[in-house]
Amino acid sequence: MDASFRLQHPLAGASFGGRLALEGATTAHEVITAAEATPTALPEALAACHGVMVIPGMGAMAQDPTLLVRLSRLFGPEVENYRTTHMAANMVHPEVPEIFVVSNIPPVFRAPPPKPTPPLTADGKFPVQFPHRRGWHTDQSYRRPPPDISLFLAVQPVPQGQGQTLFADGIAAYEALPAATKSRIETLQGLHIASAAGRKYDAVKSGAPQRELAPHERPVRQPLVRTHPVTGQKALYLCEYGQMDWLEGPIEGLEPGPDGEGGRLLTELAAHYTDPRFVYVHEWTQGDLVVWDNRCTLHAATWFDAEHLSRVMWRTTVWGNPGPTYAGEVKSWLPDMEA
Repeated sequence: MDASFRLQHPLAGASFGGRLALEGATTAHEVITAAEATPTALPEALAACHGVMVIPGMGAMAQDPTLLVRLSRLFGPEVENYRTTHMAANMVHPEVPEIFVVSNIPPVFRAPPPKPTPPLTADGKFPVQFPHRRGWHTDQSYRRPPPDISLFLAVQPVPQGQGQTLFADGIAAYEALPAATKSRIETLQGLHIASAAGRKYDAVKSGAPQRELAPHERPVRQPLVRTHPVTGQKALYLCEYGQMDWLEGPIEGLEPGPDGEGGRLLTELAAHYTDPRFVYVHEWTQGDLVVWDNRCTLHAATWFDAEHLSRVMWRTTVWGNPGPTYAGEVKSWLPDMEA
């Protein structure tokens, strides 16, 4: 990494992650210009801290959203244009189609997740571990090839103490597994599917009617153990209840369904992955930019008081280096890509 950038890691209260700053910089423009002059600096920093990096002070991006796209391009060859990938129009930035807007206010109207039940752990702590904490996922894992990197900007966060984002370290979680578990899961494949397909855990468990899926909606296979194409490190690669196929899966070749062998294994792995020792809780400040690597992390959103507070966050998604497993594949999720 270029000497002008300073990476402090791990993040406070966590065993991984890093906080990046540019010596002497006072604006987002200066950070981006320096990063473009040394284009390997930020990707190398992200890899060094197991895939979660906080860059504070990027609030100027809210006035010039093209800055977010410029920075995103340093992490891969393609920044997703959401107008061409079937994203709902109200969730795409009106001027910059590479920005996906996450907000509870018009025109997006995206509600936050509910509070966990109970709201605290038995010892009075903030819950992070599945299944007490729900919603853990890696972005768009139901696509082949899946995306590499996400960038998330706090344009208008809510007060700290709510609206946090949780991150889990898939590299450390994998390394901490018993040798027998590593051997068991080494070649297994998870079946991932978009939540709109109706095959989430709760829907299948309740016996909800299933509809016929179009070819581009079908579940896709993803390795449970994924080797990072840049670092060579192994990480767990899975989601929990929301983005796995609980009808045919969630793990290929094992007994399917919520009560099957595959479901029991996935639940065990998800709980291990989100153990507090592998988790970082980010409290947002206006202008924070968090970059995460979907190839080796999980994340989850948390509740905020959407009735009285407004929250606006911008996300970009970067593609282009999923690893040799996906070499030569066309985008599985687009109808116009079907044969």
